[in-house]
Amino acid sequence: MRIFKRLYDWVLSWSESRWGWVALFLFALCEASWFPLPPDILLIALCLGATKKSFRFAAICLLGSVIGAVIAYGIGFFLWQNTAGEYTAIARFFFDHVFSEESFANIQGLYDKYNFWIVYTAGFTPLPFKLFTVSAGVFSINFPMFVLASLVARAMRFFLIAWLIWRFGAPIKSFIDKYFNLLATLFTVMLVGFTMLAFYLIGDSGDAETVSAPVTTEAPAPALPDNAEADIPFEVDTLESCDVTGL
Repeated sequence: MRIFKRLYDWVLSWSESRWGWVALFLFALCEASWFPLPPDILLIALCLGATKKSFRFAAICLLGSVIGAVIAYGIGFFLWQNTAGEYTAIARFFFDHVFSEESFANIQGLYDKYNFWIVYTAGFTPLPFKLFTVSAGVFSINFPMFVLASLVARAMRFFLIAWLIWRFGAPIKSFIDKYFNLLATLFTVMLVGFTMLAFYLIGDSGDAETVSAPVTTEAPAPALPDNAEADIPFEVDTLESCDVTGL
């Protein structure tokens, strides 16, 4: 734990540097693939130091995080396994120092079920974003969908923090530290839950309409008996049928 405390203090110290915004970009970029601490730490400190620039810092953080997510996707897609299907040295490094192999193995099932929502949830809540960005590349998740989910989730998280500090100032910091992750998780659960419920209800409504739709069938024409002769009307040529011998 001491090493994380030192790392935390080191990240926070960049808020006093004129290059703090550069550090914020780099921390956000690295956190999306391997860095253990979230960029929120430095984002909050920078916003508190220059409240009027809060949204600018949020935009910088968002840009770094989305670029980092794309890089992490590339790591998973191109560098995770060799041609024989075996884990590379890079994959082993991640398993040893970033996340466990067991956690990684459980992710594919989540992608199969939730797709967009699992990336969004990882980007907005305290779930380890890096685990989902790398695995998205390994499992070849749809890339445009992945970028969109990352962009939406990270924008909501970073700009919400920036707005809270811009609106309420320093007193809001303790609230963010204590409750932001909890509230973000609750909000995501509600959002995903209501969305799934809406899809479920829409699906049921569509099924009901399909079942209740009237089905029209044409009655088959009655079959004639085998020995029946059709009474087919015909016209007789009067010129040919008349007796002309007496003319």
